[in-house]
Amino acid sequence: MDVKKDILWRVYLCLIGMALFGVAILVKVFYIQNVQGNYWRSMADSLHTGYVALDAERGTIYSEEGRMLSTSIPYFDIRIDFAADGIRDKGGKVFKENLDSLSYRLSEVFGDRSKIAYKQLLQEGYKSKDRYFLLKRDVPFNQYQELRGFPMFRLGKNKGGMIAESKSKRINPFKLLANRTIGLARENSQSVGIERTYNDYLKGVTGKRLMRRIAGGTYVPVDGYDIEPENGRDVVTTIDVNMQDIVETALWNMMTGNEAEHGTCILMEVKTGKIKAIANLGRQPDGSYWEDMNYALQVAEPGSTFKLATVIAVLEDKFATMNTMVNMDGGHWQVGRRTVFDSEPHPGPQNVTIKHAFELSSNVGMAKLAYQFYNRQPNNFVAHLKRLRLDQSTGIDLIGEGRPVIKTTASKTWSNTSLPWMAFGYEVLISPLQTCMLYNAVANNGKMMKPYLVNSIQEYGQVAKQFEPTVLLDSICSQGTLKQVQAMLEGVPIDGTAKKLRTPYYNFAGKTGTALVANGNRGYADKIYQSSFAGYFPAKDPQYTCVVVIKNKPHALRFYGANVAGPVFREVADKLYAIAVERQKPMQATMQLDTLLALKNGRGSEWKKILGTLQLPTSSTPANNSWVSAKVTDRKITFQPVAQAKGAVPDVTGMGLKDALYLLENAGLRVVVKGAGKVKTQSLPGGTKIGNEQTIVIELS
Repeated sequence: MDVKKDILWRVYLCLIGMALFGVAILVKVFYIQNVQGNYWRSMADSLHTGYVALDAERGTIYSEEGRMLSTSIPYFDIRIDFAADGIRDKGGKVFKENLDSLSYRLSEVFGDRSKIAYKQLLQEGYKSKDRYFLLKRDVPFNQYQELRGFPMFRLGKNKGGMIAESKSKRINPFKLLANRTIGLARENSQSVGIERTYNDYLKGVTGKRLMRRIAGGTYVPVDGYDIEPENGRDVVTTIDVNMQDIVETALWNMMTGNEAEHGTCILMEVKTGKIKAIANLGRQPDGSYWEDMNYALQVAEPGSTFKLATVIAVLEDKFATMNTMVNMDGGHWQVGRRTVFDSEPHPGPQNVTIKHAFELSSNVGMAKLAYQFYNRQPNNFVAHLKRLRLDQSTGIDLIGEGRPVIKTTASKTWSNTSLPWMAFGYEVLISPLQTCMLYNAVANNGKMMKPYLVNSIQEYGQVAKQFEPTVLLDSICSQGTLKQVQAMLEGVPIDGTAKKLRTPYYNFAGKTGTALVANGNRGYADKIYQSSFAGYFPAKDPQYTCVVVIKNKPHALRFYGANVAGPVFREVADKLYAIAVERQKPMQATMQLDTLLALKNGRGSEWKKILGTLQLPTSSTPANNSWVSAKVTDRKITFQPVAQAKGAVPDVTGMGLKDALYLLENAGLRVVVKGAGKVKTQSLPGGTKIGNEQTIVIELS
């Protein structure tokens, strides 16, 4: 009995313990569900859901006249939720009914798969019940718009299953033009140019999207939990696309012809300091050129364009006037153990005025002036350079501007020959943009303007922040000094090194430069020259300052500044001057009629627009739908209908492409175009009878 009681006692004890344990579990379950439920549910959700960043639409960079220089265009990744209720309802009736037509439309629009291949692809996704099936990546906006109207997709996300994930790509519509200055918006590395400097304005505010994890480790968006991003602001630059094209083309033509290593051309508006154009071209391994670096901001020994600073110092201290005499000593002058050489021989009298020595770009003349007047107190010369801000960066709104180097007697590399060599642009380091800023100050009657690239920040078309011209110095020197240096710069294309650049149509002022460049450990043995030209135009009422700096290949046949950089300046100045003159011409009817004497045939409706715009005198009015020829009689334009025989090939010789296509295609011909310009020849002569599906080839010149 005692044994039985002992066993029963143990059994009851175990049952009680198990019951208590069970009660404890129930209590714990209740506690977890009702007390800690929210906490553990959030923990579970965190393992299956999470937020991903939604990039804001990046702002657009515009030229001054409103053209897009850099913008973001939308692209879409198209996915399908094959577990959507609408697709699965009634045994997949919606999917099955739309499968063939959807496959056909996808094949027709994308063209990368056949209808059968798309059908198989869609069937595989349907069988797998994939809720995030990838159909197509990087679909452009126009195709996305079409997709929304496709069979099944037009039913919407819940019934049709289409999921469109938006993203954007950054493009520069003008590609090469000012590419480095505009910059690149990069995801995995630092941006450059305006894209980088104004990134805080352009990038906007990032949003969030809640994503839920499903089978296979794939995440799908959860509806109703998006925090929309705030789009970036737009940046309106000072760049003029037409001027940029002129500058880029002129630089490219010279560099390709001379096989130069790299070069830059800067165009600055005199009164404001606005950079209207800036081209930077570097030679690539395959021999082509691209805007690979911003050479306008890189510092180097400037060469003879630096002589402007030297004569400003000498004249401002009243040690001399531009008519003071200096001896060029046949183009070589011994200073200690070194010899100053002129880059070009100067036959004729050697004892010339400072003005003429400057015009001839005599290194000897400039070195003698600096040595004679500042040898005992070199830092007085350096003080003038600092006053001209040549020891400071320009402060342009671009990151990466080089640090200039102007030596003083405290510099470790200062020597007894530093002063005379600095006088003609060696042993100093400044950027082409600093040179441009100095010459622009002379053009602007002594007022030095800060160069800048951005006019305003805009938000939804409204100006949020405006940038105004900034004056760095009210006057770089006295008016007496200024008038003399202006006369010296104007004399360079008249009696100096730029005589071959002179034009009878307008005057310009400037200075050539030719600097021998060291090539690493090889020193100056490779005879690499940097050609430069700095100047402004027109000389008497300067509108633009232009600086050209080109680093030539070793042992280049052409390397003087007047032969390499000068022609680039001249081409830019010629084209801008021609544009300015054309804009100032009065719209006189007689002048317009003279221009229109050799008129081509055209549609009556287009001629009406021309007549209404130019207010030209006419003796008759063409009918809208007729094809007419125009001629001038008694200073008035008259129109006559041009007969076009039915079933015959029109004669389009001499016409522009638009008019020729209009006539030929209306006649039922299929047109093949070769070349550009006006129609030179046509494969089917005018009046030829037109057959069925006949093709005509027109060559333009």
